[in-house]
Amino acid sequence: MVKNVGPAGLERIELKRLTEHVGRLFSVLQEAAQEQLPVIAGAWVPPVDVCETPNAICIRIELPGVSASQIKIGLNSNKLRIYGEKKKRNPRQRIISHLCSERSYGHFNRVVSLRWTISVKDATAELANGMLLINLPKIKDRRGSEFKVPIVETDSK
Repeated sequence: MVKNVGPAGLERIELKRLTEHVGRLFSVLQEAAQEQLPVIAGAWVPPVDVCETPNAICIRIELPGVSASQIKIGLNSNKLRIYGEKKKRNPRQRIISHLCSERSYGHFNRVVSLRWTISVKDATAELANGMLLINLPKIKDRRGSEFKVPIVETDSK
């Protein structure tokens, strides 16, 4: 038995769909806003690019002046966490005053939510010229615990 839905019924159905869609958008925006806030006082947030290919998720993070030993990467099935500390170098000369200081130092923490099914064990990371490149291959099943991703530092000139 098929029931005819009048104009008022169609409006209710569309309104319900729109409400669900706005709710999902609000959740994504709220999650993104929480990820942008530094967790530690004095922390800075490095910029991140997240790209998708048919076989992997590629993440690029700007970390100028940071070595691989200062970076840690934690990865589980739904979250990638990049954290560490960019240490300020001791000046060789005595500085009277700073005229301009725009670079950030201290602890950093960045969390990227993963909405894709990825292979945690096959993840790779490479640091070159202040750019951290993380490759997360996609898979069909994502279950398990957090793995530490090793970082390879390369000198490219």
